[in-house]
Amino acid sequence: MRELDVLGVRVEMPSNNPIVLLRERDGQRYLPIWIGAPEATAIAYAQQGVEPPRPLTHDLMLTILTTLEHQLEGVDITAMEEGIFYATLRLSEGIEISSRPSDAIALALRAAAPIRATDEVMEVAGVTMAIEDEDEVERFREFLDQVSAEDFQEGQDPPGASG
Repeated sequence: MRELDVLGVRVEMPSNNPIVLLRERDGQRYLPIWIGAPEATAIAYAQQGVEPPRPLTHDLMLTILTTLEHQLEGVDITAMEEGIFYATLRLSEGIEISSRPSDAIALALRAAAPIRATDEVMEVAGVTMAIEDEDEVERFREFLDQVSAEDFQEGQDPPGASG
């Protein structure tokens, strides 16, 4: 298993599809996962520390877990089949629950739980960026500094979004 950090979310143009970008903590590979707009918003909210007036689904999930005295110990991105990623929520007491990676990531960010991917997933879907691509990573970080969760509402183009 490889531990991953969430770099953030963006909208891929011209398809207008949100993507979450993860980076291998002790390596050079990145893991891009295309996700839905609501999940992109949930991930962006968690990264920005936004607390909505009413709990969103992932906030509710975390409240349910803690109320039932369980803890999210981590999230594993376990497989990629036919272009679809699969994940598992690892809870206390050895409980494992199948999940979409986007939901798992949104929940992990709220619970400050580690996110990992199997070696197989990283071999199949991981992307190694050349040193000259570091400028692209820096532009992506700058984009994340300018974007807000509201920018991922359906039908809107986030500031600075480009192919």
